[in-house]
Amino acid sequence: MRACVPLIVAVLCGLAWAGRMESCASRCNEKFNRDAACQCDRWCPRHRDCCEDYERLCAAAEDPKEPEPFLELEEEEEEAEEAPTSNLYSAPTSCQGRCREAFDKHQPCHCNARCQEFGNCCEDFESLCGNHEGFSHSSDAITKEELQSTSEKIYRADTNKARKEDIVLNSQSCISPSETRDKVDHCPQPLFTYVNEKLFSKPTYAAFINLLNNYQRATGHGEHFSRQQLAEQDSFLREIMKTAVMKELYSFLHHQNRYSSEQEFVDDLKNMWFGLYSRGNEEGDSSGFEHVFSGEVKKGKVTGFHNWIRFYLQEKEGLVDYYSYNYDGPWDSYPDVLAMQFNWDGYYKEVGAAFIGSSPEFEFALYSLCFIARPGKMCTLSLGGHPLAIQTYTWDKTTYGNGKKYIATAYVVCSTR
Repeated sequence: MRACVPLIVAVLCGLAWAGRMESCASRCNEKFNRDAACQCDRWCPRHRDCCEDYERLCAAAEDPKEPEPFLELEEEEEEAEEAPTSNLYSAPTSCQGRCREAFDKHQPCHCNARCQEFGNCCEDFESLCGNHEGFSHSSDAITKEELQSTSEKIYRADTNKARKEDIVLNSQSCISPSETRDKVDHCPQPLFTYVNEKLFSKPTYAAFINLLNNYQRATGHGEHFSRQQLAEQDSFLREIMKTAVMKELYSFLHHQNRYSSEQEFVDDLKNMWFGLYSRGNEEGDSSGFEHVFSGEVKKGKVTGFHNWIRFYLQEKEGLVDYYSYNYDGPWDSYPDVLAMQFNWDGYYKEVGAAFIGSSPEFEFALYSLCFIARPGKMCTLSLGGHPLAIQTYTWDKTTYGNGKKYIATAYVVCSTR
């Protein structure tokens, strides 16, 4: 499925101008026109809304070798604003003359043999240090093909996902990307008409839901976990590690020499996802898990909040008001992807892309895979034969362990106009 054309188009099709709008004559490669009955741009074959004469008039003129770009729908989450502040002195941000130097926690980026593993290399590491003797990062690097193959295995292993009959969505109004800033509620009904809540009794779902009320959503207020809440983090990790999804992920990363044992892997997941850092003025007021799955409010707007279970539970309590959507993924079963607009108890989310119907371990696995393999970069995966990209950002102000970075955010990047 794709960003849709409002129902009024069906009425307008009967008017005099409809004939012109149903042909690609003089319209090849035009931008997406939400008022047109059919489309003539290069993405219409994927979205199945081309005009009948598209192939004859437009297809021959396109370059089939040009890759179809992914357009980031998610707002930037203030990541540019969150860039690390300067240290006590101005440390170099280049690997010029620094290849193979010892790790120095005062440096903003690094040039040693393990910096790719920790996701903290300087940007010119590849070009300046890649050919130096003793570096094995080229052979250790995870390829795009390996990411796609592994994501397909994870996709097939998600036996805890919702079945088609477990969820009934009422997506209602689809808007164009240009309308997402308008803060207009186009949908009088909730997004979720029905969810089979027996799903939530499954161990990973139950452990996940237990975590959602452990956070203060406003940044600038420190998080202080009780012993019970810390135990709930361990319980969640323990339950998801029993699943085929996480076993598939660990097996792949172990084969890639990223982790020597499952315990090392779990310990790293706990640090990167649940380790606290400060997005506001309070020490330890945020974490990757809180931001991505539970959601936060900063400077009067919603940031993060990319989980369908959290959305459903908050909508059920009357705290989320669904406004519209501007992308619906191509999957005809769950998990699917929806990019939506909503109000969360008085705060607006302009675009929140989320998996729908996936198990908690599935999302956790894909985001972790991309953060480990492509920290701070776009990560191209494949699910059921359809491409999907995930964008991650690293938290650069503070680190854990030997300079490892926390997850700042991770979210699906939707392919649209």
